[in-house]
Amino acid sequence: MKQKVYSVVLKGTLLFFGLLTILPFVWMLSSSFKTNIEIRSNVQSFIPQQFTIQNYANVLEHFNFLRYFINSLLYALLITLITIYTSTAAGFVLGKYRFKGRQLLFTCILLTMMVPGIVTIIPRYSIMQFLGWIDTYQALIVPSSFTAFGIFMMRQATFSIPDEMLDAARIDGANEFYLFHRIVLPQLRNSIVSLAIFQFLWAWDDYLWPYLMIRTEKKSLLSVALNLFNGRYSTDYASLFAATSIAIIPVIIFYLVFQKHFIEGVSSSSITG
Repeated sequence: MKQKVYSVVLKGTLLFFGLLTILPFVWMLSSSFKTNIEIRSNVQSFIPQQFTIQNYANVLEHFNFLRYFINSLLYALLITLITIYTSTAAGFVLGKYRFKGRQLLFTCILLTMMVPGIVTIIPRYSIMQFLGWIDTYQALIVPSSFTAFGIFMMRQATFSIPDEMLDAARIDGANEFYLFHRIVLPQLRNSIVSLAIFQFLWAWDDYLWPYLMIRTEKKSLLSVALNLFNGRYSTDYASLFAATSIAIIPVIIFYLVFQKHFIEGVSSSSITG
């Protein structure tokens, strides 16, 4: 009986905090169907009093939304694919190969996770300026091609692959390139999906670095372009809510497609000997 009560209380608590988490998103979606007058009104209601879809029409007609959306989608997908490959390769090397300085190298990688990203903004900006990469996609992609979190996560995941399996493949004549692509990658599928979800979300929501690097409007990402709704004296909140509601669709779809492997991937990447 005591265990049943504990289970009910736990589920009720999780449900409460779950609803509390999604409430701002539901409010944003609801506000996207309101008029600006209703949004600015002192008396607020959850359900739109004057339901309208004109906000979505305004976004598509008067705002180059599709261009910014495609820019962000391609950027997020490309960064995700590159990061998955580099993190998996580095994690495999650090987890399964024995060489001098391996632990020191891994420690240095972990130390970079303790440095706030804002601290490296000026050095990275100076490097991009020196290379002449300002207002280019290289400035967005290259610095994000390696992530300490991804390397750490994939290194821990490689411990689940038996050394005997790899040694048997080597005895059968498999080279290291074949070993990595045909044996290691399929074994790390769940962890790769988990990393992909994290990385896609980070890339899709990235704002400060694209804001500093990209100067041409046609190259802007959606996260930066949403600032165009902020006028000098007022903000078109209705259209901003509509654009933001559309902007979160790829993240939701990405998670729903791969959610089956997400928890398993996080669990398999936990710290082991």
